[in-house]
Amino acid sequence: MQLIDPRDNLDFATIPVDPYWNIGDDAEPKMHRIHAYPAKFPAFLASKSIDYAQSAGVSCQIVGDIFCGCGTVAYESLRKGVNFWGCDINPVAVLIASVKSQPAYQTSWLARYHAQILQLYKKTKKAKCPVSPIALERIIHWFEPNQITDLSRLLKAIRQTFPENSRYRDFFLCAFSNILKATSRWLTRSIKPQIDPHKNGDSVIDAFDRQYLLMFQANESNDLPKNCNAKILKDNFFSIIPPRKLDLIVTSPPYVTSYEYADLHQLSALWLGYADDYRELRQGSIGSFYNRFNFQSEATKLNQTGIKVVFSLYNEDKYQARAIAKYYLDMQEMTKKVSEILAPRGIVVFVIGDTEYKGVRVENAKHLVESLNSNGFRNVFVTKRKISNKILTPYRDSIGRFTTNSESRKVYSEEFIIVGER
Repeated sequence: MQLIDPRDNLDFATIPVDPYWNIGDDAEPKMHRIHAYPAKFPAFLASKSIDYAQSAGVSCQIVGDIFCGCGTVAYESLRKGVNFWGCDINPVAVLIASVKSQPAYQTSWLARYHAQILQLYKKTKKAKCPVSPIALERIIHWFEPNQITDLSRLLKAIRQTFPENSRYRDFFLCAFSNILKATSRWLTRSIKPQIDPHKNGDSVIDAFDRQYLLMFQANESNDLPKNCNAKILKDNFFSIIPPRKLDLIVTSPPYVTSYEYADLHQLSALWLGYADDYRELRQGSIGSFYNRFNFQSEATKLNQTGIKVVFSLYNEDKYQARAIAKYYLDMQEMTKKVSEILAPRGIVVFVIGDTEYKGVRVENAKHLVESLNSNGFRNVFVTKRKISNKILTPYRDSIGRFTTNSESRKVYSEEFIIVGER
């Protein structure tokens, strides 16, 4: 593998692609596809990170992911017989990750519960939408009345079938969550909340049956050992401490200007009762446009890369420059805390890409490397991989879809692997 020392002051864009980190050696397990998730990084990056750390002499008794997302690192750690600790501020992400990081569910019980849910669904001809009036207003915005009725019937049937602490209940709630966009007016494949006026949502029960079959088949190939465990918390990384130092952290931080996870998961958050107003879930999120801070006083804390990027953009778009400044300051605090929870000689592996806004390259990778160096990390190296779908469509249009239109916002067809030793 090729690891470039960033102290050589190279232009990160010129770093060559590293064959080791570029592609996986095996097909990705089906469990990684049980629920859609934006900006999900390939599973092989997690498994190769563990292999790399072990080859460097790290014991890897416990692996962590501080932006756990849908549980890619959790699943790959457990597959390798390594315990896992992780957290995410998004409750929908925690649900998906928790379901994925379980040993295989009993197939006979899954079939029995599926049949029981369908039976209860058929018996329940009407069901009140189980959300607050505030949440209901938003649900009415996205769903036709008949879809709301059928989804309410289905959710009631799932909840009647299981006690609250059942892992099988979570399995079927995860299935319910992943059919919401298909049964709504949500514009297909859009990374921004937008109604498709021409879309007729899928049949609720047909969508549920397809999703159940997908998850059932994925579970049949689930090979997680039973002697390892995963602890996944719904919390802000800044406010919690793992029970012991982590040997390896593998994570992909959110990107500023890219995704509002609370907005993208609003349907699941509202239906499953995680929030009455989905906008509440934006609070505390790194990379959110909606965090507020005193730019004049706080911007002085930016490192050199942060200052360069923020003030290059400031004359073009003050609002966006402030958002990037807040993101960079959060990232600087994040690297400081990572240094505190990582075991001596432990390793951190970040997967991160640059973005661009109004012609200014937002150098997320370079900023992160500088943050690691300033927080006492040793042997910090950076390397690069290509992202194939962005090579062919290197721009995003106004609704977030990939496009070849050069008038749209540019997205880079590469991401960086940044490795640091404590």
